[in-house]
Amino acid sequence: MELPKRKSIRLQEYNYSSPGAYFVTICTHDRRCILSGITVGALHEAPAVSLHLTEIGQIVKEFIEILPSRYPDLAVEHYVIMPNHIHLLLRIDAERALREAPLREGKSRPLLAQAIGFLKMNSSKRIHQKFPRLELWQRSFHEHVIRNENDYREIWEYIDANPAKWAEDRYYEQ
Repeated sequence: MELPKRKSIRLQEYNYSSPGAYFVTICTHDRRCILSGITVGALHEAPAVSLHLTEIGQIVKEFIEILPSRYPDLAVEHYVIMPNHIHLLLRIDAERALREAPLREGKSRPLLAQAIGFLKMNSSKRIHQKFPRLELWQRSFHEHVIRNENDYREIWEYIDANPAKWAEDRYYEQ
């Protein structure tokens, strides 16, 4: 049986190793809430939001923070580890067409895909040492090319506000 081909959500003809900022979302397998817990309470008039990483979330955090040393042209500018997904604001600083990462037919992977692949693969390997049967990540990831300063600022604010809006998420679980 031949599986249907997945439609690419990437911008056609865009070089994902180009300098610029990228907003990336990676979801857990079946959107399971295994990365963190969020508590929303009241502190005077404003809601107090507390995000607590699970053991799995701590491992994911380690690998997020390793990315800049592994890929010197990539900066992790902002991120949040939600219960069932992570949001990353990444910046590629240097002009670079493609880094060395040979694939089938001599093709190379863009720097953004390499970094996300490294994060997913290595966090999974470490987590499998303790939880051997756990499928951690959903296939692929979603990315948005940040086009201007306003877009950048809105995404930064979205990442900051995301934990407080967790109860409104369609995958919310208490």
